[in-house]
Amino acid sequence: MNIKMSMAKYGLDKMVDQIYEDPGHALPKVMDWAEKFAGDSYQGQIGTIKKIVNNPEDPYYGMIQKIFTDLDRNVVKKLLINFFVYANLAGYPLLEENRKKYNCNIPWTILLDPTSACNLHCTGCWAAEYGNKLNLSYDEIDSIIQQGKELGIYMYIYTGGEPMVRKHDLIRLCEKHDDCVFLCFTNGTLIDENFADEMLRVGNFVPAISLEGFEGATDSRRGLGVYDHVLKAMRLLKEKRLPFGISACYTSANYESISSEEFYDLMISEGAYFVWFFHYMPVGNDADLSLLPTPEQRIGMIRKIRRYRAEKPLFAMDFQNDAEYVEGCIAGGRRYLHINANGDVDPCVFIHYSDSNIREKTLLEALQSPMMMQYHDNIPFNDNMLKPCPMLENSGKLAEMVRAAKAHSTDLQSPQTAEALCANTKEYAENWAPAADKMWEELTKGKQQG
Repeated sequence: MNIKMSMAKYGLDKMVDQIYEDPGHALPKVMDWAEKFAGDSYQGQIGTIKKIVNNPEDPYYGMIQKIFTDLDRNVVKKLLINFFVYANLAGYPLLEENRKKYNCNIPWTILLDPTSACNLHCTGCWAAEYGNKLNLSYDEIDSIIQQGKELGIYMYIYTGGEPMVRKHDLIRLCEKHDDCVFLCFTNGTLIDENFADEMLRVGNFVPAISLEGFEGATDSRRGLGVYDHVLKAMRLLKEKRLPFGISACYTSANYESISSEEFYDLMISEGAYFVWFFHYMPVGNDADLSLLPTPEQRIGMIRKIRRYRAEKPLFAMDFQNDAEYVEGCIAGGRRYLHINANGDVDPCVFIHYSDSNIREKTLLEALQSPMMMQYHDNIPFNDNMLKPCPMLENSGKLAEMVRAAKAHSTDLQSPQTAEALCANTKEYAENWAPAADKMWEELTKGKQQG
């Protein structure tokens, strides 16, 4: 670590102590320091946070204060240092350098499946297609992370299967790579007091717990009693002063529950700090096309989420509808990629076509592969940022890229051709296009007027 990074790490450590003593007084001073220390790339984000911490009327003012009153001090230190110093100040310039050097995408984060096993069998879950016998070994995950750090990647996200089936290995990886941030999408049912204590000890592991809305919507998709298990896990994490978020997949069936203001308020009251909303994707031969949201429901999600996050203290991301903030699709290594439990390197957690396996290629070789280069060379797939995906809204584009790359399906149980997957989304894309165009015109006009 160079002198600048060492100074940043030392400075953050001391400043977090100051904030815990007097959040209202110290936070503005810390943001002044961050503004001077950070490079030009982060001035926009820092400026936004500065406005919040200097304005008690801002809906996020209390949320930021709560971080330093309700969360464990050592966990906050670890996450801030790993996120700010390693993933951004150290990692991002290295990412940019390697993108130019190798002329390919280098992602900011990697999603990987420690296992395909899961203790639930949720309706419409793409992960269920893999079965329950695949695993990345501890050494394989360790190697992926080590290779990633050499390229500038310090953020890792576990998916599955249910990653918590591998609790012991996940904690070992947190210990070995204590300069990284680890996020984990989990059904929450395996979080217990012992694991919460381990999270407190390592400090760099944050769960995103899946909910489908209230009890009826959650249990109908995930199984009887799951909702109660999830609430118990959230309350345990809150009691232990640990940060967590929510992962919420919206479908035609749970739209009313998951988009309601009452559900949003529930997440806040239970102690969540963030929520990722995901659009249902009809992946796999057994995909239930009836679960695809209607155009009216998707428009409703856009309007509601944007209103809620402007008014309520919960950091919300809408995976499908926020593409304008990242200039299109983030897959294919542009911002992230996915490595499944068999080692296949997929461009996206929802798009299971690959020409590379981490057991046969290095991470860099996989990023330079024909499939990943199709994303590198073709993003954005549409000028309308409400139509970012090559599978969902740009019918046929994914099949075109898979053919060009000579990639294959990575579904080992029931392989699906890219043509069949795109056929499943053709009607959806046609129905969504006029609504998306109208909405995009509205959003664009609003920005110009603003």
